[in-house]
Amino acid sequence: MTSPGDPLDMDLLDRAEAAVRLSATDPRLALAEARAVLDLAGWPGPAGAYGEAASVALRATALAARELGDLELAGERLEEAIAAGRGSPRRVAQARMSLVTVRAQLGDPEGGLRLAELAERDLAGTDLARLGVQRSVALILLGRHEEAVRHCDRAIGLLDDDARFRAGGLLNRGLAHTYLEQYGEAEADLAECARVARSAGLDHVAMLAEGNLPFVAARRGDIAAAFARYRAAETTLFGFPERLAVMRTDFAEALLAARLTGEARTLLEQAVPELVAAGAQAAVPGARLLLAQAALLAGDAALAASTARTALAELDAQGRTAWLPLAREVVLRARLAEASTPPAAPAHEAAGAESLVTELITCADELAACGWPGASAALRLTAAAAAVRLGAITHARTQLDRAAAATRPLVRWHAVAMRHRLDGDLDRALEAAARGIEAVHALGGDANRRDGNAGPREHDTAQDTARDTARDTAQDTARDTARDTARDTARDTAQDTARDTARDAAQDAELRVHAARPAEDLAALGLEIALDRARRTGDARTVLGWAERWRAVVRGAPAPASAPAGVPPAGSGLLVEFVRRGDDLFAVTAGAGGCALRSLGSYQTAVEATVRIRYGLRRRAMLDTLLDTRRDPVHVTVPYTSRDTRRDPVHVTAPDTLRDTSPGADALSGAVDEGIARELCALDHVLLSGPGTLTSAGRTPGGPVTVVPTGALCTLPWPLLPSLRGRPVSVAADATAWLAPRRGSAGAPLVLSLAGPGLDHAAAEADMVAAAHARGRRVGATRAEVLRAIERADVLHVAAHGMFSPRGPMLSQITLDDGPLMAYDLMAARRIPRLVVLSACDAGMAHAPVDGAALGLAGAFLDSAARNGDAACVVAGVVPVRDDETPALMTLFHTLLAEGRSPAEALARAAEKTAVPGFVCFGAGDEPFAAG
Repeated sequence: MTSPGDPLDMDLLDRAEAAVRLSATDPRLALAEARAVLDLAGWPGPAGAYGEAASVALRATALAARELGDLELAGERLEEAIAAGRGSPRRVAQARMSLVTVRAQLGDPEGGLRLAELAERDLAGTDLARLGVQRSVALILLGRHEEAVRHCDRAIGLLDDDARFRAGGLLNRGLAHTYLEQYGEAEADLAECARVARSAGLDHVAMLAEGNLPFVAARRGDIAAAFARYRAAETTLFGFPERLAVMRTDFAEALLAARLTGEARTLLEQAVPELVAAGAQAAVPGARLLLAQAALLAGDAALAASTARTALAELDAQGRTAWLPLAREVVLRARLAEASTPPAAPAHEAAGAESLVTELITCADELAACGWPGASAALRLTAAAAAVRLGAITHARTQLDRAAAATRPLVRWHAVAMRHRLDGDLDRALEAAARGIEAVHALGGDANRRDGNAGPREHDTAQDTARDTARDTAQDTARDTARDTARDTARDTAQDTARDTARDAAQDAELRVHAARPAEDLAALGLEIALDRARRTGDARTVLGWAERWRAVVRGAPAPASAPAGVPPAGSGLLVEFVRRGDDLFAVTAGAGGCALRSLGSYQTAVEATVRIRYGLRRRAMLDTLLDTRRDPVHVTVPYTSRDTRRDPVHVTAPDTLRDTSPGADALSGAVDEGIARELCALDHVLLSGPGTLTSAGRTPGGPVTVVPTGALCTLPWPLLPSLRGRPVSVAADATAWLAPRRGSAGAPLVLSLAGPGLDHAAAEADMVAAAHARGRRVGATRAEVLRAIERADVLHVAAHGMFSPRGPMLSQITLDDGPLMAYDLMAARRIPRLVVLSACDAGMAHAPVDGAALGLAGAFLDSAARNGDAACVVAGVVPVRDDETPALMTLFHTLLAEGRSPAEALARAAEKTAVPGFVCFGAGDEPFAAG
């Protein structure tokens, strides 16, 4: 043993403690210094006289390894530090204190809390405050966010002289506030954390704080800010793969809650392998569960099931029993999505389906027992619906009786509606569904808020709401209460700023897509019942009313109280709204002559025809380019000169028919044209011909038509269908604009045009647009100038490359001189032009995860306008259009627009005269501008 004053021991201890401090700012140098101390102390091997210094040095290596992303090595070194420091209780306690966070992040947060209890016995003063910061990490992982805030509150005030732990406490408290939906406090904590960390040279901690800002912004509904902050944080966290993966997972969770499934899935597919590689076992199963839910929402049931099973095994191995039912729920829902049990199904399939219903009910019971009431109620309704399909009415009624006794009004009314439907009383079923939808708005938009008469079992207190929120958000069931309890928390805790922001953000396109999933389910049930009722009564107007209710709920807008009544406003023309139930497709046609419903057959068949038409049009555009090069040598490079930046030049060997200058050179192109024409005629016959459609008596030939498609039909080039060719056609996400009174002209519009880089004809096109209008002018093609123009112009014309991102529609973009303008950038605009012309290939492509919320560039403009209470129109391409063809179409289009034609009429006439197809008028396209 050394004497208390042994100079070598004191020197080694000082150097070891310096390595601990250095681990936060320069972990690699800290590792080198700690190893030097360990060499002098005779480690590995019995630490002997220098055990205390060895313990501190081992702790320094662990902290450095943690900063470098090696959690498993950090855990091993801390266990060694505990062993080496046996003669010094304080050093053992410090090592245990550091192990709390590592153990929690390795997948054992309960074990981390047990270590904290052991460490607490031998710590005092500042060390106890540090332990509070470490303990908060485990509490957050367990969903005990209020406790985490209390520990951080006590610790932060005692850590003025310890920038590292003060910043850590602010970071952890900011995350806990976020899960509690207290966004103002969360952002304040994260901003202060970044300030404290940077002033102390803790740049990586500052980066962590900034890396969590996208998560906070997305959770509060500010998706535009969330994406911008994510881009910045992704750059700053480069080189810290585990931390970057955690940030991606958190951001993906918020995106999934906003029903941005493609964007969330893309991030999670990057994050999961990075977390696995870093050994971050605590984060891996949660990220997998998020990925499974994203896959399920995207319709990939097989991936959802396999991913959820892996997460289930990982959670079970980590002893996180409260989370196991969440993973089982995803597995069961995926199996249900894959199951097919028609009435004539084989006996073994029917038996398997009955077993699945039993498992659904058991899982619902487990969810309730583990403290997930929202998920339990939703799964119970799912089990009841599955039992009805099997004809197991007794099972169904039992589950519905339990759900009907719930205190949450939306669940209760949903169950009541299903019971009335089982009884054959469709009118009372619709009335109950309507009551449930009304309850959402009566309670401030909270689909799951409890009634005031809930009784002693459930009190709507801020504490209960925060607890439910913590659990629901941690488990990422974006279907349940993630959005609903956000509004409760804001209201109950009197967070005025957070409340106003959340309420305003609920109108945003991306937030509203998932703002009220339980209400969406109930509105979908109402639409199904209305379709059943229409088969008996022929009441198409009620179907239209419920279709609009469904779309309004998806948008987060107030649902119409009843079906549209009376004669539509003058000049509105015809409405054709498509709805579906499973694979059954229907059309509701409304106009001055009344309202009619028609069954159209298989939705999937119509989607497949749409895909073939789009493929044929793309092939036609490419063949046109090939034909232009038919005199070139055999080996030619075909630049895809339409405004589609996704395709590289294609190297081909030109067939003889393309190199020949004889009339046969056009044979292939003509065959493609004939194939497209056949497909268009066949689909037109299905969708728009027959009783109750455009060819019926009393319809005005050539009048305006508003089409409200469903699902993938939003990508169809509708104006090319024979029944619509030459007619003013507007394609909308709902019938709101069609039902609204027409606006009068308010003077000559301010028309601004711009030309993006890389297009030979763009500058001339932009000049033409400016010259065609009395108040027309060019603007620069920079992001700042375009965003300013968006808020000033009445008409904005963009001649630039466009790229649609099918897996992440809000990542669609327009290429400008200084970088891309993203679809999500438009969500921050305070005003949107009445007309936006996107002269860019595929800029109008949309992906609708649910009806009423088409996303992508066109949808982003329209949604931003709707958020501001305005109606807008976007003219954009949904199939490739050659760069050299667009100016002719746009010249005539703007000439007609300046003459006072509506955008839909101007586009119809211009397309017919120039024979340039592919552009569609989205939104409110039938309102003309003043001439000039």
